[in-house]
Amino acid sequence: MGVNKARLTAGFIVAGVLMVFFGTVLVFVGPIIIDDQVEKNTMIDPKNDMSYTMWKDLPVPFFMSVYFFNVLNPEEVLKGEKPMVEQRGPYVYRKRCQKENITFHPNYTVSYREYRTYYFEPSMSVGNESDLVTVPNMLVLSAAVMMENLPYALRLLISATFKTFKEGPFLTKTVGELMWGYDSKLVDFLNQYLPGMLPSSGKFGLFAEFNNSNTGLFTINTGKDDIRKVHRVDSWNGLTQLSYWRTPQCNMINGTAGQMWPPFMTKESTLPFYSPDACRSLELVYQRTGEMLGIPLYRFVAPRTMFANGSQYEPNQGFCPCRQSGLLNVSSCRHNSPVFISHPHFFNADPVLQDYVLGLNPTEEEHGLFIDIHPLTGVPLNVSIRLQLNLYIKSVSGITETGKISEVVMPLLWFEESGYIDGPVLNTFRTNLVVLPTVMEYMQYLLIALGLVTVVVASVVHHKVKRSSNPVEVFSVTENPGVRKPARPDPNPNESIQISNVLILIKKHFCRKKYDLLQNQGFLGPDWTRNF
Repeated sequence: MGVNKARLTAGFIVAGVLMVFFGTVLVFVGPIIIDDQVEKNTMIDPKNDMSYTMWKDLPVPFFMSVYFFNVLNPEEVLKGEKPMVEQRGPYVYRKRCQKENITFHPNYTVSYREYRTYYFEPSMSVGNESDLVTVPNMLVLSAAVMMENLPYALRLLISATFKTFKEGPFLTKTVGELMWGYDSKLVDFLNQYLPGMLPSSGKFGLFAEFNNSNTGLFTINTGKDDIRKVHRVDSWNGLTQLSYWRTPQCNMINGTAGQMWPPFMTKESTLPFYSPDACRSLELVYQRTGEMLGIPLYRFVAPRTMFANGSQYEPNQGFCPCRQSGLLNVSSCRHNSPVFISHPHFFNADPVLQDYVLGLNPTEEEHGLFIDIHPLTGVPLNVSIRLQLNLYIKSVSGITETGKISEVVMPLLWFEESGYIDGPVLNTFRTNLVVLPTVMEYMQYLLIALGLVTVVVASVVHHKVKRSSNPVEVFSVTENPGVRKPARPDPNPNESIQISNVLILIKKHFCRKKYDLLQNQGFLGPDWTRNF
């Protein structure tokens, strides 16, 4: 039975050593396996159902929330007073994005057009699309600025045209009309006699060209040849650089299409992306770490330099002519209309912009944009892109509709495009790209710890089993020094053999001094020691 226990403990020792060995191997091989799985699950490949479906159809809920700035004192504004605005909304639209005309190319790129459709969500909105809002009339006030340098007589003619079509400096329309377009005889007139002056040939609306439209022909990298290039834009509408701006750097098309980024991010990484709506490339920077439903994330935000003017940030000189810092002049890609983009309520902008308009209250929590990224995979977990549309207005002589309007950058509306991973998509993502790699990471250390414990415990048990399988008989001899022992008779031959065996054991298991002590004190007579 002792031999079986010894073999069993030896087996446990071998098993423990193997666990330590495999755990140590996983410490070095595990990260390679995880990285390999991440690469396979993040490259754009139709064979990978999960990542390809997420990229192709964006199955997560995505919304656009629109806030209008209702002008409370239009008559006073015409007299030169500060505009006073009241924020109305949000008016929430569900956004559906779907990529079509997907074509893979031999150079590891893929082309597509992404179509977007908006559906009004009354249950999520504060108000309805039938709500009335008073805003500056872009047709009149933007045209006035655009034609400021024309001959005075021509400006008088333009003013007379506005009066003929009953177009004033401010208009009151429903939210639905302002968003998706309204009928205007002036628009029909301009489209007939000055084709191409307006962005659309139908109704005029702030988002008329967004609904049921596409963002252009994107060609991006699939990441099959180099995972660091996955989702990076190769060209847009066949262009590798733009022509809107004044410097090559500002005309560069950088980063991704703004939906996903390459994996293996660090805190030094940035999020560059090209936005057709902003007519330029943008870049977000790391702010902090966080967590969403147990999934680690990095939060990236807009730097203060994003919309800084050229005098404060030299690389932005190419986006000029500039006004106050915090404004992006997009007139060059918006038919020369004096339109500016900023953060909502002029957040992170020159404070003077807020002073010119009453009713603004910028805060980072409500008006700062951010993207939360899972750093290992580059997949956005939570997105909130917030931008404001502004119109530069002023009094123009000869165009009486402008009255005595003070020179001001007037906010029209701001919108937030937001989305987050949820439901089955979140569960699948967490299982494949978070839970399994985490389990593998902890398993390597668990194997090492369990193996070490097994080796130590099995070694102790094995030692005890070995000792119990070789028993040693110990004889205890007590003696009173004051009492003389009587002489013992000589042992017979059989006894001599037994005694000899005992003496051999004593010699083996006791030190020499104790043996001599027993002999000198008379416990071992001449006949006893003769056989020793």
